Amino acid sequence: MQYEIKGSPFPVAICTLNNGESLITERGSMSWMSDAMEMKTVGGSVGKALGRMFSGESLFQNKYTAHKDGAFIAFASSFPGEIRALDIRPGADIIVQKSGFLASEESVELSIAYKKKLGASMFGGEGFIMQKLSGSGTAFVELDGSVCEYNLAAGETMYLDTGYLAMMDSTVTMDIEMVKGAKNILLGGEGLFNTKVVGPGRVWIQTMPIPTLASSLLPYIPTKS
Repeated sequence: MQYEIKGSPFPVAICTLNNGESLITERGSMSWMSDAMEMKTVGGSVGKALGRMFSGESLFQNKYTAHKDGAFIAFASSFPGEIRALDIRPGADIIVQKSGFLASEESVELSIAYKKKLGASMFGGEGFIMQKLSGSGTAFVELDGSVCEYNLAAGETMYLDTGYLAMMDSTVTMDIEMVKGAKNILLGGEGLFNTKVVGPGRVWIQTMPIPTLASSLLPYIPTKS
């Protein structure tokens, strides 16, 4: 498979496949394709299907298979941001924000990643369940706004406003901490909690989470009188 990612701020991943190659995607992700691509809806095991449902995806996935060399298919982003192509390798899983998965080669497995700590689940802004990409191959994810990447050393710590964590290596741990100081909480305007990530591993931070964008636009939306 070959691919290119084009466009901004609404990017699209255009993948060109050889005969017999397949891509797995979530329902509704395909934007356009050549007539040499065939779609088949697949569900896999009940456990995996339910896992996708709880991670914000549909129970079923679509499998697109090329029936000649040079067949192509495109997956467009659903909001302003970036599409990233990830090189997934055995033993190097990547944890992605809920609903971040766009498409992947068949050899990549999409599953759910539960937060181990209740505090991170309830107050961290990323939700109780994230998505885990494992196996081997190329996967495409869509992220909100622009993306900054950091490679944390063992024990190195960063603090993020809630919702800004886009994805991380599975070796990175995540928790939440309350903002210190009553004055900071009442007057700082940064909320009660920050997301804490600790290395080793890579962390990808998005600059405009969709809830933040929606909150910014809300005052400008006229209301009915």
